[in-house]
Amino acid sequence: MDSAVPDEAAQSIATSLATYAATLALERIPAPIAQAARLFMLDTLAVAWAGSDAPGCPALHRMLAADGGPGQACAWGHADRLPVGDAAFLNAATASALDYDSLGRDAPVHVNVVVLPAALAVAQWQRASGRDFLAALVAGCDITCRIAASMTPPHRGFAYTSVAGVIGAAAAAARLMRLDGATTRHALGLAFLQAGGTQQANIEPTLAKRLLAAFPARAGVLAARLAAAGFTAPASVFEGECGLYALYQPGDPARLTEALGQRFDSDALSIKAYPSCGCNHTAIAGTLALAHAHDLAPEDVVAVEATVTPYMARIVGSAYDPGEDPQAAAQFSLTYSIACALVRRRLGLAEIEAEAATDPRILALVPRIVVKVNADWTGTRGPVLLRLHSRRHGWLERRVDHVPGTAESPLDPAAIDAKIAECLGRGARPLDTVRIARLRERVESLHEIEDMDRFFEGIV
Repeated sequence: MDSAVPDEAAQSIATSLATYAATLALERIPAPIAQAARLFMLDTLAVAWAGSDAPGCPALHRMLAADGGPGQACAWGHADRLPVGDAAFLNAATASALDYDSLGRDAPVHVNVVVLPAALAVAQWQRASGRDFLAALVAGCDITCRIAASMTPPHRGFAYTSVAGVIGAAAAAARLMRLDGATTRHALGLAFLQAGGTQQANIEPTLAKRLLAAFPARAGVLAARLAAAGFTAPASVFEGECGLYALYQPGDPARLTEALGQRFDSDALSIKAYPSCGCNHTAIAGTLALAHAHDLAPEDVVAVEATVTPYMARIVGSAYDPGEDPQAAAQFSLTYSIACALVRRRLGLAEIEAEAATDPRILALVPRIVVKVNADWTGTRGPVLLRLHSRRHGWLERRVDHVPGTAESPLDPAAIDAKIAECLGRGARPLDTVRIARLRERVESLHEIEDMDRFFEGIV
């Protein structure tokens, strides 16, 4: 503890979170929470595998591999190893690339794409046990979810994933480096000093969006390493006059520490049904429902009106232009999502490839779609009200309030399994059915692994 500010340090939110992260053991984690962590881990590994050859990711892999350094952790979807921070950076970028990863239920935050790459890289480097790894993963994800959920809307435009995720990643890394509570508190403070990230990378869809998870994953690892080396940090990084709530977003500090260690928010996530920004999902689901119910053909559609929340309009409501990054443009366009669902009757991995993103049939339909805003709606991913004018049926209407994959609209387990299998069978080094089964078993038996550095043996 920093002797210059003993009272502030002892009473700070960061101290409470650090003590929790440093002391959490698997025995104190309810079985359903641990099982949810396994599922979200498997989902994240799968989407990272599929994203390993997405635009920008092969070049990033080559750049980091060329830098050299000790091979401390695996590059997911590849056969080589990288220094611990570089592995966290690359794996977070590939996991984020397809925008197919799990999303926060109570706030627009991507949790596992930041915390898991940091935690797994450090666990391999430190040769931690699977039990310690699982506890660290739950703690880091729980802290990230709590930070994001404690912030009071309206959203100012920074990236929750980056600002909340860097602190969760640092907590997980510190736990795996066996840092005590006082040193972990410094790690959280050092993580906050590196916090950054803007949703401008969503509004102007570019490959930079993939790095909104990569930067905090690496920064979290670095923060823990700096703390271990003796660097100290401010204590009041949440509640201070220049802390998180003052600089980024007003919030409720009590929500951040409420029932800490008793209630776990790390399962407050939803598995995505579509490889697209979460702001598009209610519209995709509604469009597909209308298309199937009325057997709509693209040429039958005269016009579409999609009324959404102000937040959704800001993130995905801009005019669609494939530009130089067609995949990113498709992932962050409401009009593309609706047009694609009407033309192709699905929105899967093939529908965010450049060929689909520039499909003349889809491009011809996009101008018929108008995005409207209901200023009274406050959601981040819903509701959406779709009004579709059909030549054969006249005006059709459908409202969707809940995103597929949430508790209110759960995905079928078979659909989740199919998604995971498809993703693991793609990417730079696709896995065959035997290796996919091996990876599933490895994740399921995490608590039995003595050395996480051997996690990928027989898989890559």
